[in-house]
Amino acid sequence: MTTTRAEERTPDPRPAELPRISGHQDALDGVRAVAALGVLLFHVAADTGHTFRSDLTAWLLSGAGICVPVFFTLSGLFLYRPWVAAVLLDGHDRPRTGRYLWRRAVRILPAYWLVVAFVMGTILTAHAGDPWTWLKLLTLTYTYDPHPWWHTYLGPSGLGQIWSLTVEAAWYALLPVTAALLGRYARRGGADTDRRARRLLHAIAGYAAVSFVFTIFMFTPRMSIQLGVFVPRYFAWFAIGMALSVVTVWARTGAAAPVRFCRTIARSWGTCWAIAGVLYCVAASPLTGPTDLVTLDTTWTAELRVLLYGLVAAFFVAPVALAGPGDSGVDRILGNRVVSFLGRISYGVFLWQLAVSVTWFRVTGHAAFTGGFLTALPVITALTVAVATLGFYAVEKPALRLTRR
Repeated sequence: MTTTRAEERTPDPRPAELPRISGHQDALDGVRAVAALGVLLFHVAADTGHTFRSDLTAWLLSGAGICVPVFFTLSGLFLYRPWVAAVLLDGHDRPRTGRYLWRRAVRILPAYWLVVAFVMGTILTAHAGDPWTWLKLLTLTYTYDPHPWWHTYLGPSGLGQIWSLTVEAAWYALLPVTAALLGRYARRGGADTDRRARRLLHAIAGYAAVSFVFTIFMFTPRMSIQLGVFVPRYFAWFAIGMALSVVTVWARTGAAAPVRFCRTIARSWGTCWAIAGVLYCVAASPLTGPTDLVTLDTTWTAELRVLLYGLVAAFFVAPVALAGPGDSGVDRILGNRVVSFLGRISYGVFLWQLAVSVTWFRVTGHAAFTGGFLTALPVITALTVAVATLGFYAVEKPALRLTRR
């Protein structure tokens, strides 16, 4: 580590007390599991029409979409961290862009293509012969079509949740450039590691602010609500994970401030999750916009939603991300075998949930937005987990082996 001025340091912090900056972490798999099942809960509630009711449970279930920023936060944490290490730690090279993009493509596309093939062959059969539809869906670019035949900016039946994957894919593609710009700004602060870390955090704060400016344009005359699925609107949620990655790497330098912050947050996981729960209840209420999921937001409610959803993700993920290997509090809850396994198949749970839901309702003869929520939820959850498990071992795991070559 290189420094040019004296800084308060924690004398030889024990590795068990410092957050990990590489390797596998079962508790973060558990975070993925909670997020994937939360999105599933949200979609089943919407498909059964439960979210159209005007009671407390409808509000709380309509707010389960808050799990999307958790996914974005995890992406910011995991994927930006190698670039942070290259800026703050000696001996860490910047990731190679080609290899990084290859790994991302192999990780997300094969499993996604399988879902597209299933949906086009069973649900969207009327358009199965349209090469333009296939191209847009397979390349995750369909949300940029200004006049889609499915008449909604979220996507066609069976793939409505994939809009968030298109946002992720766009963020993946921009990350090498984003990281290079942030790294250049940090290095202009000199060789002092602490100063570089602070400059990174300041720049990431500015990066997050883009979301709030961009959201204004969604409600500007002649602008389109379709901008709501463009990646700049969600920079703030990715920035949460990016900031956490800076803190975790900075703590590895032994600087007292980040080490103390990591220890405090990790040991206060119960308090952090309680705060996240309270904020969730506020964010799920009509204060952040209509709960019927059909009426459009206003500028105020859209901005408040970005803020509150981001805060929930931050308070939920931070205690896990900043915990050291020796912190067993969150591991007992999120790192056990069952939850960790659900985390490993969480991508499949996310991909298949609407395809399974639409198929189930068609087979049972239920019309859209009808049916019993309590009856449908366990069946759709069990079927989705089963299909996701098969997809994990048949497609995702072999693809992961490709990324290691």
